[in-house]
Amino acid sequence: MKKQSKALKEPAAKLGSKPGKINKPIKPSSPDKGTRKAAKPVVYRAQRRVEFRDTDAAGIMHFSAFFNYMEQVEHEFLRHLGLSVFERDDEGAISWPRVAVNCDFQGAVRFEDILDIEIQVARRGEKSITYGFQFTHAERPVAEGQLTAVCCRLDTKAPPRSIPIPDWIVALLEGRSSPKRPKRAV
Repeated sequence: MKKQSKALKEPAAKLGSKPGKINKPIKPSSPDKGTRKAAKPVVYRAQRRVEFRDTDAAGIMHFSAFFNYMEQVEHEFLRHLGLSVFERDDEGAISWPRVAVNCDFQGAVRFEDILDIEIQVARRGEKSITYGFQFTHAERPVAEGQLTAVCCRLDTKAPPRSIPIPDWIVALLEGRSSPKRPKRAV
């Protein structure tokens, strides 16, 4: 069994309170070739109650529900930073198609159990970002996952085109104030 960091053992925000909170990193990330490690990884915590629709015939959370929770918490994390999975700048629309996702299951949870979910940027490349997720229930590890998305320029007349992650987005993801953020077009 892996040793958990002190940050992982701290209780997450109570249900019904304001969305998640920022905490210290849960574990250091090691960049792959061609990626950059974020200066201070931002860790965001959220909670989800296991709903009946997310369980299988045995009453255990179905594996596919973890992927939905990962996407929900990613969106919540981005909103907390003032971002979205769909942005607009002076050049048009930017979005983040997923190119890889995985989840390693370590324990079962059941209907109405409360999951604490932590997300942080595990790796940042020039054009992609990989988020790391840790799921716990009552401080017991349940699952670990990763989701990789590529920063793309969207055009209604062409397929998405990968682009370098804009500096203003990198700054927000790293917990720094954003340099020269473009105005959002409606």
